[in-house]
Amino acid sequence: MSSSPTTDHAPAESTSGASSASASHEVSILLYSDDVTTRDAVRLAVGRRPARDVEVRQWRECATAPAVVEAADAGGWDIFILDGEAAPMGGLGLTKQLKNEIFDCPPILVLTGRPQDGWLAAWSQADHAVPHPIDPIAVARAVAALARSVRRP
Repeated sequence: MSSSPTTDHAPAESTSGASSASASHEVSILLYSDDVTTRDAVRLAVGRRPARDVEVRQWRECATAPAVVEAADAGGWDIFILDGEAAPMGGLGLTKQLKNEIFDCPPILVLTGRPQDGWLAAWSQADHAVPHPIDPIAVARAVAALARSVRRP
C-alpha cells in the first residue's frame, strides 16, 4: 500500500562524509502526549542531533489537544510528534484533524500503541509511525527522515 505511513524500519543514515556534514536540517518539533514520561522518552530518544545532518533547534511540549491545535495554528513547526495513546484525545485522531485542516501540514510522526496499529496510522494520514514502547533508534531515525523531507520556502 503506497498510502501507508513509513514505519520504524527507515533506512540507515548516509555515511558520505563531507556532503552530509555540510547539509544541515534544523527543525522545530511540536510534541504531544498527556504522559510526561512519554514526552521525556521522546525528547531523550531524539536528542539534539538525531542524525549528523539533522539538528533540533526548538521543542514545544503539549499535554492537551487544544494546546496542539493552538500551536499548530500559530505555525512555525517543522515536525509534529503525536502520541496515539494520549487521552482524552489520541494522537491518531488529532493527526487526521491536523492533516485535514492545515494547508501544507508539517510531517507527523505518530506513536502507536503497538506495531499492529500501522493501519490506524495510515488512516490518520501520518507520515511516519513508531510503536510503543519507545525505541530510541527508531524514533531518532523517523525524526531524521521527516526532517530531511521538510520543504523550506
